[in-house]
Amino acid sequence: MATINSFQDLIIFKEARDLAKQIFALTKDPPFVYDNRFVQQIRAASGSIMDNIAEGFEREGNKEFIHFLYIAKGSCAEVQSQIIRAYDCEHINKKQAQELYDKTKVITIGIKHLIDKLNSSDFKGFKYKDKTN
Repeated sequence: MATINSFQDLIIFKEARDLAKQIFALTKDPPFVYDNRFVQQIRAASGSIMDNIAEGFEREGNKEFIHFLYIAKGSCAEVQSQIIRAYDCEHINKKQAQELYDKTKVITIGIKHLIDKLNSSDFKGFKYKDKTN
């Protein structure tokens, strides 16, 4: 098993980062560009996924990490809803919507797997390690 030294090593972070980049690229052109409020909302939600993964990891405690992973998972659901809305408003086509939605599903599943792994681990986190060594 690979060692995870930073949040950037996490596959779910890499996937979330890629999603945020895709959302940004998609929203800088018409017809999205004319819907400023929607652009801000979907960009913020997609960025929130990667931000919460990073913040939770850096808390160095599994309980806090799990808490932030659930927030990231919620942000992922928010992006899914916004993808549906973008399709309904004809800001994106069916293929774009499906590709983005599929990517959010991969991220959601990855987050859930990590939550399950952390919940089943006896390791509480680095901040709880015995400081006397």
